[in-house]
Amino acid sequence: MDKAKEFFKHKFFSGSNYIITFLKWVFIAGITGAICGLVGTAFDISVDKATELFAARSWMIFLLLPAGLAIIGLYKLCKVKPHVGTNDIISSIRTSEKVPILLVPLVFVGTVLTHLGGGSAGREGAALQIGGGIGQQIGRLLQLDEKDMHLMTLCGMSGLFAALFGTPLTATIFAIEVISIGVVYYSALIPCLSSSLVAFAVTRFFKVEGVTFKLPHVPELTAVMCIKTIALAAICAGISILFCAAMHGSHALFKKFIKNDFVRIALGAVLVIGLTLILPDRRYNGTGMAIIKAAIEEGKALPYDFVLKIILTAITIGTGFRGGEMVPTFFIGATLGCTLGGILGIDPSFAAALGFIAMFCAVMNCPIASIILSIEVFGAGGIIFFAIASAVSYLLSGYYGLYTSQKIVYSKLKAEFINMDTKPL
Repeated sequence: MDKAKEFFKHKFFSGSNYIITFLKWVFIAGITGAICGLVGTAFDISVDKATELFAARSWMIFLLLPAGLAIIGLYKLCKVKPHVGTNDIISSIRTSEKVPILLVPLVFVGTVLTHLGGGSAGREGAALQIGGGIGQQIGRLLQLDEKDMHLMTLCGMSGLFAALFGTPLTATIFAIEVISIGVVYYSALIPCLSSSLVAFAVTRFFKVEGVTFKLPHVPELTAVMCIKTIALAAICAGISILFCAAMHGSHALFKKFIKNDFVRIALGAVLVIGLTLILPDRRYNGTGMAIIKAAIEEGKALPYDFVLKIILTAITIGTGFRGGEMVPTFFIGATLGCTLGGILGIDPSFAAALGFIAMFCAVMNCPIASIILSIEVFGAGGIIFFAIASAVSYLLSGYYGLYTSQKIVYSKLKAEFINMDTKPL
């Protein structure tokens, strides 16, 4: 009897521990998601308003120079290093490193200023920084331990991602998949899902629209179409390497030859302004969501769109402007895919959607999140093709990625763990 009593007592306390942990994270992550939803709503409205103002007034491109100087000035005033970004958020999840509390408002304001002046940048990458910062600050207020702080950072990242992009499931999986290549942090599944769903609900309450597209045509599943999808994804993987090299190389190059942060961002502003005045229109300024939509829903894109977007984004982000690389990634993938569709004999609209997903997967190294993203953004009709595109681009992109803080834990080539501090190419 005593043994039976002890057995059931042990099982009771063991089970109650899971229940308490579940309730704890639903509550804490719910609060985090609510705050992320409110901040995400304000951020989305602010960036959209800045984009509208820029689009309506051609002279506002000249505001990019003072906007850049203001961004660096604010960072200096707040004593935050201008290069602190998404990589630092990712690093903090594996270490005891803390993200500066002022990073949240600095990224918020800096991204709005960048879009107000027509810088070529996104917003979801900035959302990861803002969300990660919010998560860490809430964790500090609740005096959570170091391991729980890591989960709080992931909660914030997923919450802001879901709030801005309107894809709560993608946001959940992305947050737990992006940290280490080859490993998924399942312990963060409930916290991230709770945060994402609450943040998504808050933005819907304020009628913030998510990103969805209507595919005019989904091809039949045939062997020929699968081969064409593989070819398109392989090309996207190759271009993704060039994009990552351009992003990392531009930052390193500008920093090497121009030490002063103010001079560096001023040069970036001048270069973007000059290119904008030379080009026939402003399709490469800002996020470029209208161009992405045209490529996917109408099958319309210029054959050099993806090249010019890579150049302007590399200059904008590489010289110190704020914003994200994620939407530019979608732009590059969609326009490249649309162009390749005509060459490979794929419907240009559907090819643009394939490029959208393949490029995202290649630069983020998140195949599961990419497949889920395709469902939330395009529907489940072409899921097999998107899965093929994700798998192929993930493998063929090698160990390149936009975030250098990603650690390679599991090889892409064979079933083995590898040294986390090395990156075989």
